[in-house]
Amino acid sequence: MPGSAEARAADALRNGPNAPEPLGHRTGGGNVPFSLLKKIRGKNPADRALAFLGLLHVPEGRTAGKRLKLAEFQRKFVRGSLASGVMVGVLSIGRGNAKTALSAGLALGELVGALDQKPQPKREILFAARNRDQAKTAFGFLVGYIQGLPEEDQAQFTIRRGSKLEVETDLNGGGLARVIAADGKSILGGAPTLAILDERAAWVAEKGDALENAILSGLGKRDGRALIISTSAPDDANTFSRWLDEPPPGTFVQEHRPAFGLPADDLESLLQANPGATEGIGSTPDWLVAQARRAIARGGSALSSFRNLNRNERVSTEDRSVLVTVDEWLAAEVAPDLLPERAGPCVLGVDLGGSRSMSAAAFYWPDTGRLEALGTFPCAPSLADRGAADGVSDRYVQMESRGELLTMGEATVPPGPWLAAVVKHLDGIVPDCIVGDRFRHAEFTEAMQAAGLARVPFIWRGFGWKDGSEDIERFRRALFDGEVVCNPSMLLRSAFSDAITLVDPAGNHKLAKARSLGRIDAAAASVLAVAQGARMKAAPARKARALWL
Repeated sequence: MPGSAEARAADALRNGPNAPEPLGHRTGGGNVPFSLLKKIRGKNPADRALAFLGLLHVPEGRTAGKRLKLAEFQRKFVRGSLASGVMVGVLSIGRGNAKTALSAGLALGELVGALDQKPQPKREILFAARNRDQAKTAFGFLVGYIQGLPEEDQAQFTIRRGSKLEVETDLNGGGLARVIAADGKSILGGAPTLAILDERAAWVAEKGDALENAILSGLGKRDGRALIISTSAPDDANTFSRWLDEPPPGTFVQEHRPAFGLPADDLESLLQANPGATEGIGSTPDWLVAQARRAIARGGSALSSFRNLNRNERVSTEDRSVLVTVDEWLAAEVAPDLLPERAGPCVLGVDLGGSRSMSAAAFYWPDTGRLEALGTFPCAPSLADRGAADGVSDRYVQMESRGELLTMGEATVPPGPWLAAVVKHLDGIVPDCIVGDRFRHAEFTEAMQAAGLARVPFIWRGFGWKDGSEDIERFRRALFDGEVVCNPSMLLRSAFSDAITLVDPAGNHKLAKARSLGRIDAAAASVLAVAQGARMKAAPARKARALWL
């Protein structure tokens, strides 16, 4: 009966939120004609993919409705990712360079069985992202490509919107494309033939890694492939950065990242991070330069975000309480021939490391503003192994080759010999004072005696709210006023990129790590040295007393 409960339930099923979106009559069977497949030639997947993509139409943007024309960097990624023996293709590029649109086009090719001469039946394509809304972007491109097909071809697809975002077809044995969010439990047991991990750098660490592991383990069941695409992560410890720096066998990596330390509005490096700008994809070169200058004028988090998203640099976008931003610190770096001389009193700031951590020293000359820094690790484990464990790849090895990092001791850095080696770095200059952590009083006293520095004044400072807040404010003021100058230092860049401040309700700051494996020892030593130098400069000069006869 029309009014029965069964009829109402059936009607709700047909017209509910998961009801198929009508794109014409869908026929069944595995040998449905599909006009585009007739035009595809080539034996290997890369050639077939390039041929298929060239038959699609741009779904949105300035060139919407026109035939899809791939840029050279896109063709390179397709060939590399679909080459024989490659299971994972990794692409890191600036925002707005159509990386999601490209991967969605490849997903459609896999969905209809166009990438292989003998496609597998019941193919499964996954769009994975941090959340459903992010994955919906790639899904939207897929639907847009379908809607640009001839009507007889559109009829071969069923699109579902609602609690599930899916596209299904019976072409060439059938295929299903669906969206999942970063929850590993939702994909256990799957066997995708193609998986797209969109904006991988933005995924939440634990859930993101769980989802990635679940997807990659499922790919092996059917010789599937994964495309991991994203703008650059904020640091080297991010899983996406590890894919780029330490790719496992069977991985193709394509990274568009300019050299670190260049001005934000440098056009050549902007185009390196945004190769589509010169080929009509995404932002134009003029817009990128204008945005860069706008970000420079605003500074702070706006500039950090521009560097990370548009310049594809590994720059933290954390704006809660960074000690200093990347550009604020880069303003203090000068070429070696412009570095001020070692003149006037010298302040030595030291941060004595624990049993297996870094010990760092900073040398500051308040009269000229010159700052130098030196770090030291124990010999075991090796710098290469330590860098891998800390998630910074070969950064420590590079610091050693640049003369910024030493190794001393076996499992610990011996305080006495270390302090003697640090003072030796001054080439005969005796520091006017040494500044260190009050908490390590006994160790410092013993170390100074062992290094022959017992007569040098030692100034005790705390890293808590009271002393820490004052030292941080003095350091920032000196840096912003141009009273801190140093050579480009990978040690200091690394330390300041990991240094944040915790703020109490009264607005006091104290130094802390942005991540548990971060090494901020050189930053802490620099803050101590520069703050003490600022106090020395601010102290009134003592006048000679009159001698009464």
